[in-house]
Amino acid sequence: MALVFSSCGLGAVMNLGALKTYVSYSDKKFLACKKSKIVASNQGTKTTASDSALVATEPLTKEDLIAFFSSGCKPKEMWRIGTEHEKIGFDVKTLRPITYEQITALLNGISERFDWDKVMETGTIIGLKQGMQSISLERGGQLELSGAALETLHQTYDELQSHLYQVKTIGEDLGIGFLGIGYEPKSSLEDATIVRKTRYDIIQDCFDRTGSGPDMGLKTCTVQVNLDYSSETDMIRKFRASLALQPIATALFANSPFSNGKPNGFLSLRSHTWIDIDKRRTGMIPFVFNDSFGFERYVEYALDVPMFFLHRNKSYLDCRGMTFRDFMSRKISHLSHEQPTINDWETHIGTIWPEVRLKRYLEMRGADGGSREMLCALPAFWVGLLYDEESLQTVLDMIADWTTEEREMLRTQVPVSGLKTMFRDGPLKHVAEDVLKLAKDGLERRNYKETGFLDAVAEVAITGNDLFLLSAESIGRISVYECPIFFWQNQVLRLQRSS
Repeated sequence: MALVFSSCGLGAVMNLGALKTYVSYSDKKFLACKKSKIVASNQGTKTTASDSALVATEPLTKEDLIAFFSSGCKPKEMWRIGTEHEKIGFDVKTLRPITYEQITALLNGISERFDWDKVMETGTIIGLKQGMQSISLERGGQLELSGAALETLHQTYDELQSHLYQVKTIGEDLGIGFLGIGYEPKSSLEDATIVRKTRYDIIQDCFDRTGSGPDMGLKTCTVQVNLDYSSETDMIRKFRASLALQPIATALFANSPFSNGKPNGFLSLRSHTWIDIDKRRTGMIPFVFNDSFGFERYVEYALDVPMFFLHRNKSYLDCRGMTFRDFMSRKISHLSHEQPTINDWETHIGTIWPEVRLKRYLEMRGADGGSREMLCALPAFWVGLLYDEESLQTVLDMIADWTTEEREMLRTQVPVSGLKTMFRDGPLKHVAEDVLKLAKDGLERRNYKETGFLDAVAEVAITGNDLFLLSAESIGRISVYECPIFFWQNQVLRLQRSS
């Protein structure tokens, strides 16, 4: 999932044909902005390195990679909110996953009725783009909106409403419904629709070789929030606060307790699934809490993560597990003729999936997909905590003595027990309530009348996750977009549209 930052804020198109502002090393602990030789290509929301990439006039250096992250720094008045969310489509008659033909018809319908530009690959429609928004397909056919850079949560809500209206309008014509949930609840892995993008095939082939599991991205759905930072110091503080609290978000937004037509023993199977996927590029990355952490340390980390592919001449080149460090040193013979570019770096860091990810912004990755109210609650949660200095500092004070072992315990246990996970002297629910209070206070100090967007998640904190702990003789119901799912005796009974 990728949004692109520019001087205009998160998600804005980078028109860098002439812009060359990056940073290089200084004697100070944190980096100072200077001019650099690297030129990045024009790039929009949800794109990979394009064929229009301008080739660097000099070899790419480690300093240029550090500069890439520093170029995301922007003053507080330019901070924006970006939201990305996925949804699972199903055939309303058969309740089976929608086919690729149905996906194609849906994208074409949205494009034609609502004036979106089509994104094509080898003659096949694979997404849509309209201004700073894009619609793309995950590997299992999940439909994802990557939103624009927005100033307030009210604008986020309006964007979501417009998107769901468009999807529902075309979907009803085609007999397609959508679930707001973190994991496809009914069908088997064999029933999944696989989107044949070359990049996905290369990634899955790599995971098959490393034993990371066949269902990577086929059945999961998430909602993510992307937020700005003003400096390297600000990035460090926000990264530490959000990474430590990511399991809290996982617990509050847990919404994937069903799979293969029955309860699966987890509150967030989506989150649990990611625990065993290529630990070199996922997880809680503990070095974030070391004194040495900063842009350079994240670069060192990313340099040694194996690459999946390069994008050249409308084709993908399999990197066969070489690292970006190897690529820069030209040690790999089958790609030694390819010169690394800043676009290659941007593509590479988009294939690293820790619980919080650094790009030219910070990406919060710990929450399951959910209802429209919960999709708005997640950006409200993180904006209240990270965009308000008082709340941010209180969080940093709160987590200051949390150990690596405690953070890892929360990461592994929360998908199972959610807010009932025991942490120190009590259930995690108490910590979540304190954190939600900080988020609300932070939103109040923004003076945009945004605290109401926390109501849905505040209710979860009060009631816990008992909604999903169904007995064998009970009926359960998950809130989804216009389409509740009913369960009876531990089996998915049916999907039914709301009146």
